[in-house]
Amino acid sequence: MASTVTEAFQFVCSSQFWRMAIFWTLSLIISYLQSFAQRFVAAQSKSYVYSSPPSLPQATRSVPSASNALRTPICIITGATSGLGAAAANALSMKGFYIVLAGRSSDLLAKAISDIKRQHIGALVKAFEVDMSSFKSVLKFKNSLQQWLLESNLHSSVQLLINNAGILATSCRLTPEDYDEMMATNYIGAFCLTKVLMPLLENSPVPSRVINVTSFTHRNVSGMPVDNDTVTGKCFSRLNCYPYAQIYEYSKFCLLLFSYELQRQIGIMEKSHQVSVIAVDPGAVKTSIMREIPSCISSMAFLGLKLLGALQAPENGVSSIIDAALAPPEITGVYFFGGNGGTIRSSALSYSTKLSKDLWATSCDIFLELQLASTGTSA
Repeated sequence: MASTVTEAFQFVCSSQFWRMAIFWTLSLIISYLQSFAQRFVAAQSKSYVYSSPPSLPQATRSVPSASNALRTPICIITGATSGLGAAAANALSMKGFYIVLAGRSSDLLAKAISDIKRQHIGALVKAFEVDMSSFKSVLKFKNSLQQWLLESNLHSSVQLLINNAGILATSCRLTPEDYDEMMATNYIGAFCLTKVLMPLLENSPVPSRVINVTSFTHRNVSGMPVDNDTVTGKCFSRLNCYPYAQIYEYSKFCLLLFSYELQRQIGIMEKSHQVSVIAVDPGAVKTSIMREIPSCISSMAFLGLKLLGALQAPENGVSSIIDAALAPPEITGVYFFGGNGGTIRSSALSYSTKLSKDLWATSCDIFLELQLASTGTSA
């Protein structure tokens, strides 16, 4: 008990705690004020939601069949075993998607499948173990996914990829590549997974989409280098004090820059014209992401957000993700927030073309290094 109190006291006395308590709350308020203001502007208030995804045309299938499964669009969700990922899987399964769950725990994946099928008896669900902080795991998932599509006589394509996996680590942990685990999970893993799955997204006979789940915390990034040392998080391991709040903000900021740059890159690739990209900010949601923070502190934080009327259960917080998933195919390069199909502006810095291009170049270099390492080739 004494150690728990001491731990909580030390946590409250840290600058990272006050950064989260003050600046994250202000960032959330700014997002809600933007959302509230735009509902009174006719040009910004229209909803982008439609009721169901398009089914794949029968002629594109590898074998003739009248099976509904063969005509069902495929949705991949990372971090799908709890919180927003699980809520999105449930909701999109009921909307008619074939759900592919990607998570680290086989037990939790099995439970997630059971939960979905209990709520929707006719649900089509498949699960794969994936560690988003590991490039080898991401690559193995891609190969396993392609093999499953082939063996199931499903079209070799993906219609929706939701990069939802994320962690808030309060201590420095490194991946086998010596990358910071939080940067690897929250950003590098999403970038690499999108890169390796892009051929399947491009091969879709109907418009496909990438959704990156970011956060209002990105608004606190006022400037940061986008070189290899920072993007991989290697520089953070050399610091005396691990700046976890800033790293989390930076990882979500990178994910947002990536979303906008990916949309621009797709615009100049003719074969990818039907792939859209949307960034989603679900707001403050009561999930397990704060599990590394002392329980008494996280409970107080949730209580404060609840009193502000800003705390959502995953079933409600997932609405922006569902809106983005079901938005018309021409909607791309936008930032969903607040539900009801609403979009707002992200931070001014997130629209920096120079930053996004520099991040893209750095991320591609990291991706190439990981590819070469995975094949045992030295750069």
